[in-house]
Amino acid sequence: MIERVERIRDAVGHAFIGQSDVLDQILIALLAGGHVLIEGVPGLGKTLLVRALAQALELEYARVQFTPDLMPSDVSGHAVYDPKTESFKIRRGPVFTNLLLADEINRAPAKTQSALLEVMQEGQVTIEGKGFSLTPPFLTMATQNPVEQEGTYPLPEAQLDRFLLKVLIDYPQLEDEKQMVQAITTGRTASDFNLSQVPRVLSGADVVELQKAVAAITVDPQVIDYAVRIVAATRKWPGIALGAGPRGSIALVRAARAQAVLSGRDFVTPDDVRE
Repeated sequence: MIERVERIRDAVGHAFIGQSDVLDQILIALLAGGHVLIEGVPGLGKTLLVRALAQALELEYARVQFTPDLMPSDVSGHAVYDPKTESFKIRRGPVFTNLLLADEINRAPAKTQSALLEVMQEGQVTIEGKGFSLTPPFLTMATQNPVEQEGTYPLPEAQLDRFLLKVLIDYPQLEDEKQMVQAITTGRTASDFNLSQVPRVLSGADVVELQKAVAAITVDPQVIDYAVRIVAATRKWPGIALGAGPRGSIALVRAARAQAVLSGRDFVTPDDVRE
């Protein structure tokens, strides 16, 4: 299992240079079957990271640019009347994919952001009262700019609760940035990375298989007790207005399982929970 994970890491590393901690957190979310909120100022490669991951895993990929005038139906889909058949047809939105990039999600108001709630939690979309299940794997990777920037809306608690991890991307190290500039500017006039250099190493079916294997990893009851106590402590901490619920405990244990895999183990330790 670790060999497959290393292949993903190496493939994405062709495009997303440096910042290994960020890539590890993305892999944890992928293996745990969770969703990721990526925060950073514009121009740090957030979108490139998502596109490189989709390329390496041969996943169907869709991108939604969130704007103040974006409607929920633009994300999930809607019914369209067909005058030829005198009936309504379902036009599926971009959420019907494997890897969804919700770009600059905090540029849209909460009403539009809420279009992702059902699909992120249940893996299905309801259009005109009818449910449509998505083909696994399904991973939402949302990017946002710091909330202090003009024209941004804070994500509501219900939306934040659907993300397994929040990943902060900072400026790259100087040597990594030199390597990045060299790779993008040599022999090319475009300003983005040539994704054809990212090898395809796994398929969507392989990802589902990995996720099932991670979910089967042994977790000692004492480790579960440790994770639950950590989450419960957030509910009594004076500096936290709203503590994490049971979904936080579930997410912490799922992420700890994935962390154990990245460490080359088939069992979870308290260190995996702390990581």
